[in-house]
Amino acid sequence: MGNVGEQEVRGRAVDPVTLEVVRNRLDVIAQEMESALIRSAFSVVIKEGADCSCALFTRQGETMAQSVALPQHLGVLAATVKSVLRVYPAQTMSEGDVYIMNDPYDGGTHIPDVNILTPVFWRGRLVALASCMAHQQDMGGMAIGSLPPDATEIFQEGLVLPPVKLMEKGEFNQQVLSIILKNVRIPTHTLADFGAQIAAVRTGAERFQALCDEYGADGILDVVAELMDRAEALTRARIEEIPDGVYTFWDWLDNDGIVLDKKVRIQATMTVKGSEIHVDFTGSDPQVLGAANAAYAHAACVTYYCVRCVTDPTLPNNAGCFRPVSVTLPEGSVVNPRHPAAVNARTMTVCRMTDVIFGCLTQAVPHKVRASSSSMQGVSFSGRRGAAGRAYVYLELFCGGMGARPEQDGVDYIETDITNMMNAPTEAIEMEYPLRVHSMRLLADSGGAGRTRGGLGMRKVIEVTEGVSEVTHRGDRHFTRPWGLKGGLPAMSWSTIVHRGDGSEHKVPARQRFRMQQGEIIDCITAGGGGYGDPLERAAAAVREDVLDHRVSVNAAGEYYGVVLDPRLEVDALATSRRREEMRSARGPITWTFDRGELGRS
Repeated sequence: MGNVGEQEVRGRAVDPVTLEVVRNRLDVIAQEMESALIRSAFSVVIKEGADCSCALFTRQGETMAQSVALPQHLGVLAATVKSVLRVYPAQTMSEGDVYIMNDPYDGGTHIPDVNILTPVFWRGRLVALASCMAHQQDMGGMAIGSLPPDATEIFQEGLVLPPVKLMEKGEFNQQVLSIILKNVRIPTHTLADFGAQIAAVRTGAERFQALCDEYGADGILDVVAELMDRAEALTRARIEEIPDGVYTFWDWLDNDGIVLDKKVRIQATMTVKGSEIHVDFTGSDPQVLGAANAAYAHAACVTYYCVRCVTDPTLPNNAGCFRPVSVTLPEGSVVNPRHPAAVNARTMTVCRMTDVIFGCLTQAVPHKVRASSSSMQGVSFSGRRGAAGRAYVYLELFCGGMGARPEQDGVDYIETDITNMMNAPTEAIEMEYPLRVHSMRLLADSGGAGRTRGGLGMRKVIEVTEGVSEVTHRGDRHFTRPWGLKGGLPAMSWSTIVHRGDGSEHKVPARQRFRMQQGEIIDCITAGGGGYGDPLERAAAAVREDVLDHRVSVNAAGEYYGVVLDPRLEVDALATSRRREEMRSARGPITWTFDRGELGRS
């Protein structure tokens, strides 16, 4: 398609070919921004872990397109952009300006997640905004890495940045930059990663300007408006297919990092009416003393993500998809705390919020929802090295198994749901940090049994090889289990054990900060996903294959699936049939939907 002048495009109906071409171009621009960020970043958590997101916005702050790196940022990036626009209205922006913020109480997530934004000009006119969010290795506070699970207020977590201008017309604001770099422990990394984020938003600006050169700014903005309207219409059409009703579900966090023996309840009530969905988190516990609170912007992104999963994931990733969705958050609760509550361990809270919304959706569209996934936990290793005492921090992003789907097994060891980070290669870890990865392997029987089996978790063993390392362990599901569906069994719980130099062991209670000495080992076991459907209906041949693949043990094959294997690991058909009939008779009919293990069935 050749160049189309602005006057030719403006004022006419958008043809479907142009609509689809521009839609895909916008998606490609967002992905190219993300690629520029990951390839330019200095820190392992970004360049290997991909803990980042990039997006294009209208000048009013509505999402045009967003990369798919981290669903957790779906609504949060938009919230930070609108916060910047509130302080710096569009008409005050100039070409070359760059803005920065990370305030969790003004649209952000937690302090290490820094948002950078630049305005996009075309022929002197502000036509868009390019923004990205990335996890910085350290932003100050009481612990290297800025993720202390035992923090009780946000001031302990690090440097809070309100919306502020980092660059003006292409030149750094040296006062702002100096304040930031004086408050972080790894300033060279921070500056390098800021540079990667700036490269990402500039890439987005250049590619959007090229799009305007081809179609004209008004033509592109007409297409964007049409894409948003169509995304809204298609989303509403899919929501209308969901039975109207009121659906309630709840789940638990292990603890808040301070009161270690008290679970924290998260509850949501979903109302589906016509083409709209409303989620009300009333019933969730009050805000907690520790860092498990989740700032208010998260509820929107969790709800957007879950609705996308059961409507049409192929729709354009823009603001139109979000219009039929609304959220109520009780103020002063764990999902909408009052300042200055600590929030750095909010990822696990967001994962439980995702489970809760999926639990609501299971009651409405059971054929579209999988069993509970194992989510993730973040374990940071930090300290100082050499005579100069150079600080380091490595964030290990452990994950578990995906919950079983109605017609397919869950995927083994995968970042799923609201998180979507990548696994850092062992070579990258050992090259940059005083750590040695002894082993990393899938863990048999960690996934819940079912007609379709939950994906497996894994076991990873890491040794500290130099000095003293401070560990900030932010986890969950150590005292609860990913639930099974429709007769499927829950997955096993997580477990982390530190093997001390004196031969003793320390079992980590999900969220804790502690130290490890040189030579000490941390042994992390992650849960799998819950099972789906009656395990006694799983084909005996499939169970045998799982045993041969070391996904299911011989004992579990008999205990949970009723499959009897002979010494050659062949299925004993007669014994299996008899065993399954005995197990069905002893259990009775499946009358429950959710199996939470020790917490009961419902």
